[in-house]
Amino acid sequence: MIATIHTRAWLPEHVALIGASPGCAAPVITPEQVARIAPGQDVWDLGPVRTPDGAVAHLDGVELWIAISAPGQGHPSLRHDVARLRFLLRGAGGWADCGPLFPDDASLGSREWAASGTYDPATRRIEVLYTAAGWRDRPGPRFEQRIVATSAEIRREGAGLAVGPWMPHRIVLEADRATYMAADAPDGEPGFIKAFRDPFPVTDPRDGSDWVLFAGSLAGAASDFNGVVGVARREAHGHMTLHEPLLTADGVNNELERPHTIVHRGLHYLFISTQRRTFAPGVNGPNGLYGFVSDALLGPYEPVNGSGLVLRNPDPEPYQAYSWLVLPDLTVASFVDMHSLAGRSPAEVDAAGDAVARAHFGGTIAPFLRIDVRGTVVELVG
Repeated sequence: MIATIHTRAWLPEHVALIGASPGCAAPVITPEQVARIAPGQDVWDLGPVRTPDGAVAHLDGVELWIAISAPGQGHPSLRHDVARLRFLLRGAGGWADCGPLFPDDASLGSREWAASGTYDPATRRIEVLYTAAGWRDRPGPRFEQRIVATSAEIRREGAGLAVGPWMPHRIVLEADRATYMAADAPDGEPGFIKAFRDPFPVTDPRDGSDWVLFAGSLAGAASDFNGVVGVARREAHGHMTLHEPLLTADGVNNELERPHTIVHRGLHYLFISTQRRTFAPGVNGPNGLYGFVSDALLGPYEPVNGSGLVLRNPDPEPYQAYSWLVLPDLTVASFVDMHSLAGRSPAEVDAAGDAVARAHFGGTIAPFLRIDVRGTVVELVG
């Protein structure tokens, strides 16, 4: 049976409904709340490994998480050029760092960007879909992105857990240049390069079909601000077939990052993160978590709260956190970005030098938040 994707557009008139939205501002993150969870490492874009049914995966009493990481030194913006995936555990005693997820020189990219993991308790194996950026073994566009799959066994090793050996890494999704614009820039500024990244696997409860959501860029767009939430179907033998996007933001926003879904009271909620600076000229939205709702995984999706905005950074610290991820229990994870700026912009902090920028970059998990979900209304409650 051919799947029917019900594409919907996020429009400027939706975003215009945001207004001040005073009730959706997260609390200010204080310096005392910025605590490293991986010594000597910046970590960002964190997310839990999930079971095939979408629940947060536990093994021997601890949660399994994956984050992007880089050595916590130098200017924070340079972390993207040396990014590697990291394996983390979260238990009653807090966080434990298990080091790089993959062995040195194993992945297909020169950098490893956002990933999703699925753990099968029956086989004790984890499958990872990740974004390979650039090429490890040959020159090429630095920002070329494609989605790669690999899997491994997880086993107890002493007091911790070990992962491996990994199956050969293989490219499973690339932009087709017809529906999805190629993400292959040789250089560029974060926020303005094109996207083909951030894979998120999900199963449709209606028929058991398997899908992968991702952040993409619309081919043949009317605007340079052409972000989409793309979707591909997982077929037999690991093959994936690209389909039309679930959500488009042509003329609205360049990046709909880290798309993911939850099911709550029979409705599907699609969430993305984006930033003020990636909105198109004349379209104004804050750094925040945005959401869309449908009665089916494949749409059509409509913006929650009219505008799509679920929560934003507070006015005193509009850049304090990013990359929000809604968990099945409605808690929201994110990482601490540029905090304690006291009215300064990130550009002003950058101009003050690497040491000042480093002092204001969190590079760790932010305090968890919580949302309340009631049909088309999604609100921050704590």
